[in-house]
Amino acid sequence: MATDPIAARIAMLPGIQRLPNAKLTLFVRRDFLDAATCARLIDLIDLGRRPSTIADANGDTAFRTSETCDLPATDPDVAAVDAALAAATGLDPMHGEPMQGQRYAVGQEFKAHTDYFEPNGADFTRYCGVAGNRTWTAMIYLNEPEAGGATRFKAVDKTIQPEAGKLVCWNNCRADGTLNPATIHHGMKVRAGAKYIVTKWYRERPWRW
Repeated sequence: MATDPIAARIAMLPGIQRLPNAKLTLFVRRDFLDAATCARLIDLIDLGRRPSTIADANGDTAFRTSETCDLPATDPDVAAVDAALAAATGLDPMHGEPMQGQRYAVGQEFKAHTDYFEPNGADFTRYCGVAGNRTWTAMIYLNEPEAGGATRFKAVDKTIQPEAGKLVCWNNCRADGTLNPATIHHGMKVRAGAKYIVTKWYRERPWRW
């Protein structure tokens, strides 16, 4: 049963599937984006990709090896995806970070991590001082690599396979608003081909950067 208004709204989407696990609120919907939109977003990512980074260095230089692209909000396809996510989820677009794209080549991964910022992290004030922490994550696969590239939610032993247009969204918090460590997930290594995704994170307060 949905535990908050956002989850309740998402649960009403046609074709939506909710993970049947009380540890976290996670939804999957296939064919959220059409093939043409996915292809155009892939082209945008290839134009602007750079090495991905992490907020708090942990000494592991291979922790996140993908590439990232800051997608321009003025691009019509990016704006359309932004609007589609807001309409589907009910999440306030004013609370959304600018959308990012990621590319994973063969051997690249993002080891097990959570999307929220740790309150005791060195850069917590820098990243959360204005808009607060991350609440919801919306991630869309843009293609299916030849092998590998799944997303594994370790705490609930759930592995989601990449599929063009598939939306995965989850609440980074528990029902009481506290941060939920059960959202830890691993962007697993691509074994053949490349994987492209777009990610949209939402915050507790309006995004003003």
